[in-house]
Amino acid sequence: MNVLFDRLFDTQKNKKVFIKYSENREPLTYEEFLLETKTTARYLKDLGLKCEDRLVVQIRKSHHVLAIYGACVQLGIIFIPLNTSYTYSEVDYFLTDSQCKLFVCQPDMEKEIIQNDKEKQFITKTISSDYEGSFFETIEKLTPLDFVEKRHENDVGAILYTSGTTGRSKGAMLTHKNLLSNAETLANTWRFTERDVLLHALPIYHTHGLFVATNIVLITGCQMIFLSGFNTKEVIKTLPDSTVMMGVPTFYTRLLKDNQFSKKLVRAMRLFISGSAPLLSETHQEFERITGHQILERYGMTETNMITSNPYDGLRKAGTVGLALSDVSVRIVSLYGNDILS
Repeated sequence: MNVLFDRLFDTQKNKKVFIKYSENREPLTYEEFLLETKTTARYLKDLGLKCEDRLVVQIRKSHHVLAIYGACVQLGIIFIPLNTSYTYSEVDYFLTDSQCKLFVCQPDMEKEIIQNDKEKQFITKTISSDYEGSFFETIEKLTPLDFVEKRHENDVGAILYTSGTTGRSKGAMLTHKNLLSNAETLANTWRFTERDVLLHALPIYHTHGLFVATNIVLITGCQMIFLSGFNTKEVIKTLPDSTVMMGVPTFYTRLLKDNQFSKKLVRAMRLFISGSAPLLSETHQEFERITGHQILERYGMTETNMITSNPYDGLRKAGTVGLALSDVSVRIVSLYGNDILS
């Protein structure tokens, strides 16, 4: 049994669109995405990767990253995405600390590794910004792999490095159960259905863009408009075709500064969600004045995924992050661990 793979990836065997792009590119269907995921799994297996090996990826945002993530879940490989702005000296620490078996990176990063690490204990494969590189040299000739590794709900599925602690960044281990239950809970809490279209302008090396946004899309079988990053003009162009947007506070402040942003522009939208940093009350109020929508603020951590959310139905209080999600317990404690308020 591998419930995470079954629920996120293997259930969507249809020709429905999974990813739309803002540029002139053909959309990607769920069927095509699953095919690439299973072919990537074959490729990883042929490279010698096995269950519980660690795969680190640091490349530009693309559906190829998502296919690698899916292939890792399929084979029980632990998926470790890294911020694309990390330098070699930072990456070197993560590769060593994580006991990396395969590093998928940009060609320039591979050159630095070859120059500086003569005794590396991992394989490197490249994917460039224009989606070429050694990762693709043989993969297109391979057949999809149907084998799915059995995984227990408490097995680690991913590691996200976080600087939210003292000292050097530490890897937060996220289990299959954590990833699945959080996606299910958020999809229910925020009323996602297969008819939704998520505007995705977030990075996918962070829990917000990957394990919140993308996992919800996968588990509900809806669509997403996949932007390479947040560009105000691109977001304004795609908002009329979207129903939900997830963002950080700066996304919303930048939209409010644009004269084209209006209530008419967002008439198809049903929900705006904010997280990763506090949203100012002034931004919340101004956004509601312009659009008629109250931004839904939620709270989570890299170590846990999402913990609390303002309600979908009911009052969304500016400057607050709402109540504990279903099956999540929250308590406030003192510095020494004593209960202050349950």
